Amino acid sequence: MSKAAVVTISLLVIAALAFLWWSNVSGPANSQDKSTHDFLVIRGQSLGQVAYNLEKQGLIKNRTAFKLFTQISGQAGKIQPGEYALSPSYSLNNMMMALISGPKEFWVTFPEGLRREEMAIKVIKTLGMDSDRAESFYSEFLSQTATKEGYLFPETYLFGKDVSVNIVVGKLVSTFDTKITDQMRNDARKSSLTFPEFVTLASIVERETRTDEERATVAGILLKRLDTKMPLQVDATLQYIAANKKCEVIYSRAQNCTWWIVPGPEDRAIKSAYNTYLNRGLPPQPIANPSLSSLRAVIYQQNSPYWFYLHDQNGNIHYAKTGAEHEENINKFLR
Repeated sequence: MSKAAVVTISLLVIAALAFLWWSNVSGPANSQDKSTHDFLVIRGQSLGQVAYNLEKQGLIKNRTAFKLFTQISGQAGKIQPGEYALSPSYSLNNMMMALISGPKEFWVTFPEGLRREEMAIKVIKTLGMDSDRAESFYSEFLSQTATKEGYLFPETYLFGKDVSVNIVVGKLVSTFDTKITDQMRNDARKSSLTFPEFVTLASIVERETRTDEERATVAGILLKRLDTKMPLQVDATLQYIAANKKCEVIYSRAQNCTWWIVPGPEDRAIKSAYNTYLNRGLPPQPIANPSLSSLRAVIYQQNSPYWFYLHDQNGNIHYAKTGAEHEENINKFLR
């Protein structure tokens, strides 16, 4: 037999084996099971991780086959994070099409320190609501959360595309309640502040700090100012006032608003109960929704000799014991 014939036969054998392998692995994992199973795709997961989890949950026969099929078809980058309803009766093609068609539930991530308006906008944009539903959702969300600023816990949640405002608000508030332990509430009672006042201060600390390491020290500084009847003098409250005046309550306009504009010297003269330059004490309610880190920082604040702080252009914090030292820091780092 010639060398060419041997090569040809070998290639035919390889092709036949590949065909048999593909015929076996490309079919449904279980053609008899028509039920659907919840399947999560986490944000940032690679195609390989998705394929591994599909195989592990018995939804596909072979992860390598799924990866190859998805890559060759050019669909690899179209799988969105979220929760899907998938069946082991799906062929590889049907499985891929189900995944690229979009999840039944979407991951919605709320960064720490957002106002409730920003949280509503986050839900609307992530779920891709049309303009009519967006306006309605936004208005209802603001109505239901009028007294809940500060208690809408920033976290990553799964929400269905048609989720109601009731469910979203309920989930945010219930998560806050589960994150705040009985021990934290008991320790908060040892202070002269009420728990709602703690939440208000935590919302300020959230907006005034950049890192977890700063928060307890800044919380200690602000609590000293409160105890001595010194105005808090925090720019975050001026930002809150400015947004209240400039940002519309109508979603079509509010969605593009800048909610945290750097305040100018003129903003310190704005007459408002939230102006901590003109008024002593805390604002009437929280200005944002703080992280667990900021809540803990206020309850377990760090005592220090400092009374002032500022962040330089690079985001580094600088503390001062006296007004004169603080003025030196302003001249050195901000001018």
